[in-house]
Amino acid sequence: MAMEASEIEAYIRKAFPDAAVTIEDLAGDGDHYACTVVSEAFRGLPRVKQHKLVYDALQGHMGGTLHALALQTRVP
Repeated sequence: MAMEASEIEAYIRKAFPDAAVTIEDLAGDGDHYACTVVSEAFRGLPRVKQHKLVYDALQGHMGGTLHALALQTRVP
């Protein structure tokens, strides 16, 4: 069961309303995405913590309906 890019973006925007989010479907199958999230919420946090916050925002879909997500996070 695949997950649409718009669904991923909605989960991320709910957790990070200020975020600039870009998502690319890497394989055209709805299971393999690359995502960049730019948010002030990441300021001062190590990259591992930034990524954990994004995975937490996906509410358990990572590894289930969302198979693979190449994630990049940044501060504006």
